[in-house]
Amino acid sequence: MAERILCVEDDPDIGRLLVAILGEAGYPADWVTSGERALECWRDAALVVLDLMLPGIDGLAVCREIRGHDAGIPLIMLTALAGTRDVVLGLEIGADDYITKPFDAAILLARVQALLRRRQRESVSSAAGATSAPIVVGPLRVDIDKHEVRIDDVPVSLTAKEFALLALFARNPGHGFSRSDLLDQVWGPEFDGFDHTVNTHINRLRGKIEADPAAPRYIQTVWGVGYRFVDPHDTPGDA
Repeated sequence: MAERILCVEDDPDIGRLLVAILGEAGYPADWVTSGERALECWRDAALVVLDLMLPGIDGLAVCREIRGHDAGIPLIMLTALAGTRDVVLGLEIGADDYITKPFDAAILLARVQALLRRRQRESVSSAAGATSAPIVVGPLRVDIDKHEVRIDDVPVSLTAKEFALLALFARNPGHGFSRSDLLDQVWGPEFDGFDHTVNTHINRLRGKIEADPAAPRYIQTVWGVGYRFVDPHDTPGDA
């Protein structure tokens, strides 16, 4: 049975369009028109498409609330606000992706499919049991099979995209990734967003795992290239 998608959109024309596009592609969708209603039923969804501008409880508040309970559910922000600040704010509070209105049906479906495939792969990997040792660098412990991150044995809550980024880095210590590399490998080649999407997620990830995000120990900036994960062999002391 296909996984259900929750669409949160107060514009009836757009709401009906979302349901029609997703339904024709084989994704049954539920449509609600308010943030209040979204908070009542998001737990029954496999993915949430969330309008930024909602009456009452807005999309940003809904996103914060959902992320406070579930860091892994895929969440796409749908917004008519194309300004960089608005997009970055949505990503900073936990959205995995964003689409600006008016949107292309093919782009919407590509984003939905990419996020659901990634979540399915993670679920299959988790169900198969751990097959690789956790990656440990000092107090940071990344258990990719268990989809778990700890600092000094304290769990760290990451969104799906944040964990995907960290897992890619941790699997490739010392390797420099450009922003284009990261967009392609974490967001997928169908993603047509901006490089600042990567910057925003990196900053948010650093804020969760670095003791001093301004002087990062784990995710380092490689000037002229992009980013790299520290090579444990180059880290003195407890690494």
